[in-house]
Amino acid sequence: MSVRFKLCIVAIIFPLIVQGQSPIQINSNREIFVDNYLIDTLLDTRLVMHTPVDEGPVMYFDQPWEGHSQAYITILKDEDIYRAYYRGWNYEKDRSEPQVTCYAESKDGINWIKPVLGLFESDGSKENNIILTTEPETHNFSPFIDTNPEVIPSQKYKALGGKNPTGLIPYVSPDGIHWKKLQDSGVIKKGAFDSQNVVFWSESEGHYVCYFRTFTETKIRSVSRATSKDFINWSEPLEMTYGDTPNEHLYTQQTSPYFRAPHIYVAIGSRYVPDRRSATEEQHKELKVHPNQRIGLMDIILMTTRGDNVYDRTFMEAFLRPGIGFNNWCARCNYPSLNVVQTSPREMSLYVSQDYTQPTSHLHRYSMRLDGFTSIYAPYTGGEVITRPFIFSGKELEINYSTSAAGEIRIEIQDDQGNPMPGYTLEESDIIIGDEIKKIVTWEGSKDVSEVSTKPVRLHIFLKDANLYSIKFN
Repeated sequence: MSVRFKLCIVAIIFPLIVQGQSPIQINSNREIFVDNYLIDTLLDTRLVMHTPVDEGPVMYFDQPWEGHSQAYITILKDEDIYRAYYRGWNYEKDRSEPQVTCYAESKDGINWIKPVLGLFESDGSKENNIILTTEPETHNFSPFIDTNPEVIPSQKYKALGGKNPTGLIPYVSPDGIHWKKLQDSGVIKKGAFDSQNVVFWSESEGHYVCYFRTFTETKIRSVSRATSKDFINWSEPLEMTYGDTPNEHLYTQQTSPYFRAPHIYVAIGSRYVPDRRSATEEQHKELKVHPNQRIGLMDIILMTTRGDNVYDRTFMEAFLRPGIGFNNWCARCNYPSLNVVQTSPREMSLYVSQDYTQPTSHLHRYSMRLDGFTSIYAPYTGGEVITRPFIFSGKELEINYSTSAAGEIRIEIQDDQGNPMPGYTLEESDIIIGDEIKKIVTWEGSKDVSEVSTKPVRLHIFLKDANLYSIKFN
């Protein structure tokens, strides 16, 4: 089908599309195509999810106080330092063994060290990287860097941790290493909490947000949400919903603002299938897997939310499968860490705790291109996208894209009724070919879009053997 013929089809159906749609305010926010929020029509195009690239182990849990039961790991990119927080627990030795919170750091997100901090004693020595020993908070201690404009320096780092009956207990720190408990009682008490309960300051919502473990009425592991203006007084929990999708056990959800589009919260969580097993009993014994961790499988899923109590599950398939090797097919063997962080000008990294309760337990790194969770894809035969009407602010349109040598992208700006705007038509669009994180769109050599800024517009995008990851008006 030719491009012209497709455009004729669009012209016929477009009047049916535009009825009753109010424009979205995107201002100069980056929009990544992880959902259908900005999309009105896909013609011979589709949203696709991209599998992260396996970059191998980056840190083994091989110290006596660490054990092999690491979970609920948090990765923070703090200016030029990467910080890792994780649970140390000799669960495989004895479940009654104490749980501690350990700390590691890196200059590049790839090479990690465990500094000797000398803060707490373990087996008669303080030569370790333990930063917290207070239970039950150490079971799931989950820190964040507080970006609230009114934060005081001594509380730049905050965290919640704990289980029932105490609930989630608040901590603060000036440096991310030395922590102080704000109060002994929990600030959120209505929940199950036996998982990683994540909290952050929301730039887009203007308050603290916490996503935490709850159970549905049918005893399925799920998520609820609460908000706070001061980190101490929290709203009543609101159960998250998942649209018209099946209920699944979500062991962790790892909801956090995407660092290049913080109004979009990306949740890369662990999906738990409790009654399945792949490895045989003999294989479990050979791997030295703890007897309690031999039934139940786990993979990694991708969800998003833009606030409120709604998760978008556009993709039900696994974002990351367990992988080759029976060591990946034991219970709780694939715990994604909290936060995706940038590790190069073109790359971001996801970290996964693997080989749970096995002697080879370690932190594994996976890489993606920036904004590369998902994209709009069109095959060689070509396809088109029409956005919903939106209002932007800016002078130029930036895209993150990739084409084949034979592929291309062209972009048209339309009014909210679907009429091409003079100077920004598909015919005037300069053909875009290549693979770039940041490309400025031009029309006959001009990049200036300021004359249509603050007006309701749509984008009409033609793609051929191409992927579009994100757009942003600067």
